[in-house]
Amino acid sequence: MGLFTQLATLPLAPVRGVAWVVERVLEAAEDEYYDPAPIQRELAELEAELVAGRIDEATFDRREDELLDRLEEIREFRQEGRRRE
Repeated sequence: MGLFTQLATLPLAPVRGVAWVVERVLEAAEDEYYDPAPIQRELAELEAELVAGRIDEATFDRREDELLDRLEEIREFRQEGRRRE
């Protein structure tokens, strides 16, 4: 960008700054939401609860299915992200 263009678009700088911040916040939120580590930890904890007898088999199966579905969603999101790059 030339100097004239920068001066002409200077009033838009706050808007560009806010847009940049919103993009970074969105990226951070997606990184956290689509992180498989907490789901994997939860699966391990769930299995430990079953082994310790604190939950029954039906509860384990239902919750395990939910967590595995979540891991599948994360995998699909990450594959989609790689296709866009």
